[in-house]
Amino acid sequence: MNRRTNPFAPGAGLQPPDLAGREKVLEHAAIDMDRVLDGRPTKGMMLLGLRGVGKTVLLNRLHSTAEEKGFHTAKVEAPEGGMLPQLLAPELRQVLYSLDIRLGTGHKVRRAASVLRNFVSAFKVKVGDIEIGIDPARGQADSGNLEQDLPDLLIAVCEAAKERNAALGLFLDEVQYLSSEELASLIVACHQVAQRNLPLFFVGAGLPQMAALAGNAKSYSERLFDYPVIGPLDPEAGREALANPAKKEGVYFDDDAIEEILRVTECYPYFIQEWGFHVWNHAPSTTILRQDVLDATPGVITHLDANFFRVRFDRLTHLQQKYLRAMAELGPAPLLTGDIAAALGVEAGSVATVRQQLINKGMVWSRRHGETAFTVPLFGDFMKRQMPELEKHEPKRRGS
Repeated sequence: MNRRTNPFAPGAGLQPPDLAGREKVLEHAAIDMDRVLDGRPTKGMMLLGLRGVGKTVLLNRLHSTAEEKGFHTAKVEAPEGGMLPQLLAPELRQVLYSLDIRLGTGHKVRRAASVLRNFVSAFKVKVGDIEIGIDPARGQADSGNLEQDLPDLLIAVCEAAKERNAALGLFLDEVQYLSSEELASLIVACHQVAQRNLPLFFVGAGLPQMAALAGNAKSYSERLFDYPVIGPLDPEAGREALANPAKKEGVYFDDDAIEEILRVTECYPYFIQEWGFHVWNHAPSTTILRQDVLDATPGVITHLDANFFRVRFDRLTHLQQKYLRAMAELGPAPLLTGDIAAALGVEAGSVATVRQQLINKGMVWSRRHGETAFTVPLFGDFMKRQMPELEKHEPKRRGS
């Protein structure tokens, strides 16, 4: 069929044509945004889920909704290893200028700019010039201690927004990549802003371990945020994600074709978009049959192996790859760490560092102590294709 009219949108954070199955999360967030705008207290939100479930898509949609409602927004994506001050300061600078820092009235906005200048200096952040002639805010965000300075900065910006009858929306993707200090500082900042009932709506998105990481950083975080789990779609939402966009273009998926796509994708939204996109391009007519799906599937898998999966695989050391291959050998997660080590032919302690490295890279996660699971759906099948044979691990002896 005509690729020009293909409605499906596989990609990192791309908005699908039909955001099926996420209505409750969107409605809940929209209500909380309205509460913030009305000066009512509300919790922040941490979207939790595996890769490919659409966390970034939801974060982007909520960001757009906040801007439509009149929020002044800051949106950043945390890289591995953190760098929160360097990412956040330029965004908050833009917020202050959007609040019109040059306006003669309103000392809160100018004070926030002074606090931001202190923060930038303390953490050696490079941003554009901040308004000259602002009186220094001595003792505010100038200690070089992030857990003290970030709350000062966020409070000042939120007070400036309140002075302009506005609100701040803060959106942070890949939260699990923040350092422990950065995560604790962010939680403290959100907590102090909430205690003052200042106009802030925070949305974070991260892998499933984020709830535990936040709780370990600050025990009160469980009361500060809601933690909606974003998982695979239910079958009805999966059908809607396929059928509705196609129907608008005059194309119809046979029921058996939809069932086959939902089976092979396990209802994960990203993979639904990939199969929908490739099956559309492959199908010879405007009625898509199960056979069209079966014919297109090998090409979809080849595409995913060379792109979606491969970029993650290539970041791993050979030992890390072997560890994941052992996980694939054992079958569905969660897996006991002792069983993974046994599959490699070693004691669990000898590969504990490897497991932690994989957690740090966002490749695996642990729901509870002693368990390990993939963060990337269908990655076990890829590992078997990439490494057909499970290779035992032989630790090097010291001095060898």
